[in-house]
This record gives sequence, C-alpha cells and structure tokens, in this order.
Amino acid sequence: MKNYQVVGIGNAIVDVISQCDDAFLAANGIEKGIMQLIERDRAEELYAAMRDRTQAPGGSVGNTLAGLGNLGLRTAYIGRVRDDALGRFFQASLEAEGTDFPNPPVAGGELPTSRSMIFVSPDGERSMNTYLGISAEVSTEDVPLEVVESTELLYLEGYLFDKDHGKAAFLKAAQGTRRTGGRAGISLSDPFCVDRHRDSFRRLIRDEMDYVIGNNHEWEALYQTDLESALKQASGECRMIVCTRSGDDVVLIREGERVEVPVHRITPVDATGAGDQFAAGFLYGYATGCSLEVSGKMGVIAAAEVISHYGARPEVDVLELFARKGLA
Repeated sequence: MKNYQVVGIGNAIVDVISQCDDAFLAANGIEKGIMQLIERDRAEELYAAMRDRTQAPGGSVGNTLAGLGNLGLRTAYIGRVRDDALGRFFQASLEAEGTDFPNPPVAGGELPTSRSMIFVSPDGERSMNTYLGISAEVSTEDVPLEVVESTELLYLEGYLFDKDHGKAAFLKAAQGTRRTGGRAGISLSDPFCVDRHRDSFRRLIRDEMDYVIGNNHEWEALYQTDLESALKQASGECRMIVCTRSGDDVVLIREGERVEVPVHRITPVDATGAGDQFAAGFLYGYATGCSLEVSGKMGVIAAAEVISHYGARPEVDVLELFARKGLA
C-alpha cells in the first residue's frame, strides 16, 4: 500500500477574507470576480483597507487537499512558505487537518509567505488579489521523490506553471508518481495562465498527465476554440478530462465514456473554493475506485457545501453528505 492516496503541489497561500460592497471594490480599484496578481506594496495597501479580516490557509490545491483530508484520505502537500508568522500558521493548519507538509518553512528567505486578499461582495462573488511571495518559487529541490513516488494520485496546480522551475518541478513529480504506478493530473487554474503557457500545458497534458480538471473558459483557452471542439481534442490527448461550467452540468470524459452530471443551482453565500472543493469530491471518488458518474456527483456535492458558507474549506462532514445521497 502506498503511503498517500493524494499528493498535491501548489501555491502555499494564506487567505485573508473580508466582506465588502461594490462601492468598496470601485473605490479601491478592485476588479470584481477575478483573481489578480499584485505586487508587495499593493498587497500591504489592500490588507490595510480590509475590514473584519478572517485568516485561513488557502491556495487552490491546498484547499483541495484540505477537502480530501476532511474525507479521510491520506494526503500530503508540497509547497514553499517562509519561516514567518503566516508560514508557520499555514504549516500548523495543514497538519492539524491531517495533511502532511514535508517542506519545512524556509528560514531567512527574501520573500514572505504568500497571501491572497479575498473581498466577498453581497452576491457571493469573490475578488481575489494575490501576492505570490515565496510560494511561486517551488522548484525540483522542493519535490521529495520519496513523497511523489509513494502516492496513488498526484494533483498539480496550473498557476505554478508561470515559472520554468515550476514546470521542471511538475515534470519531476509527475514522472516520479507514474514511475511507481501512480496517476498524475493537473488543474488548469486560470484562462490567463493557460494563455501564457498554452504550448507547454498541451505538451505536459499529452505526455505526462492521466487526468485534467478545468472549467469551460480554461478548456476553450487551451485549444482556442469552442467548448465542444476543445473537449473533443482534449479527450484525444488525455485519458480523462473534467469540465466544470459555473452552474451548468459538469462534463466528464474518460477513454470514450462521456458523463454529464447535473448541478442544482443555489445562491452562493461565498463562491470562494467552489472549484477546489469540486476537485476534492471528484478526486475522492477517483481515488476510491468510484465510477465516473459517482465521482462527478461527489464533486458537485462538495462544491455546493463550500459555497453555502464563508471560506474555501468544508465546515461539515462531507462524507456524511455523500452517504445521504447514497454515494458512500
């Protein structure tokens, strides 16, 4: 038996969350509903402007791993934090949730621990302003072979593709996982990220990935065509692809089998983490041998739970939610 069922690699970010109205967003020059990368000075300015801040360990794949830990899987997370207050908070929080963090906080690093300032408006939209700091510096040196070789599933965060050393780290991790019989996958993360690295993404997916998760905008950006044409091309290059569609049915395709899982629309309290928790539910099903349809339904249930409250991580026993629907 492998030590881990899922190992993730991503930006180790602390989320700082605050509620606001549209007037606040306009006054502070914050574009609503998107994730925007910012520099250190801007990060300090926005942090000072936040009211009633709450703090939580975050990052896209970090949130997914927390969801998987909630579901009882054996997990580990590979990422970089500085040995500062936020870095120690991130490490302690992850380990308290049952996820191993094999990379010790970096002492004396030039860059601070990454943070994302998330402004939640009354309609549940989240406007994310992210200062990447040290987390974007993940390299091959941060990837312990003994960890990636001992997992059944590897899950990569596409945001880290922005730097060459991140790409090299992904390649090392994916090859290590697959060399010992595991399966490697990636989240496309963001259409702008896809636009910046389209050729590299497609090469990685075709040559090294067993599954890919993305939303409709990301798939369209990757193949520069309409969604159906993009999914057709993708399914010819990767064994399993997953497409979420912001409240519409989720499309899952594996080796010719296509399943569409319905989504029941609800008004979100906070949409933060919806995609991350969908991935957690889906990967739980995938890791435990469930069918494509059941795995997709698990993803939809996990996403619905997280948008029903503030914050990007589950607040109830999601496995119990699966059981109520006859899925576990």
